[in-house]
Amino acid sequence: MNVIETKIKDLLIFEPRVFGDDRGWFMESFNQQVFEKALADRGLDIPTFVQDNHSFSKKGVLRGLHYQLNPHAQGKLVRVVQGRAWDVAVDIRKDSETFGQWVGVELSGENHKQFWIPAGFAHGFIALEDNTQFLYKTTNYYSKEYEHSIVWNDPEIGVEWPVEEGIKLLFTQKDANATNLDESELF
Repeated sequence: MNVIETKIKDLLIFEPRVFGDDRGWFMESFNQQVFEKALADRGLDIPTFVQDNHSFSKKGVLRGLHYQLNPHAQGKLVRVVQGRAWDVAVDIRKDSETFGQWVGVELSGENHKQFWIPAGFAHGFIALEDNTQFLYKTTNYYSKEYEHSIVWNDPEIGVEWPVEEGIKLLFTQKDANATNLDESELF
């Protein structure tokens, strides 16, 4: 598995080896030892996963930027198994050198990349194709009481969402009414 570092040291992209032939392909989508070694080699905390989630989205669906506060903060290992998504993580750790900065990566059923987003980051994505299926492992259980959102188009963060002209964005009222970074309860 190839591990790709990003401009924010805590965020990693995992690119599995895919073995294909005329029958199709095979890949190891997760290996605890490889994952732990990649994090340990970079001095990062090693999490335990407790929940898997799966979402299905139409083109133009934008989910996020979501996070949970302690004691229910979540790390996420995310991937797309069908379709394409632009996936974003925003550093919301007030004492971090990279506070307010973001990293985006295209995840797809074709490129098989996975994105590691530890606790302390807000997370969101936009589906770039119809029938986009998104899977993610989390390090804590969902808690409505501790869930928060930062508005997807906060100018202070400046995420560059790849929105095609003529595409209508679809999001929940909760996401549309989310607060800006400077108004949010953070880590």
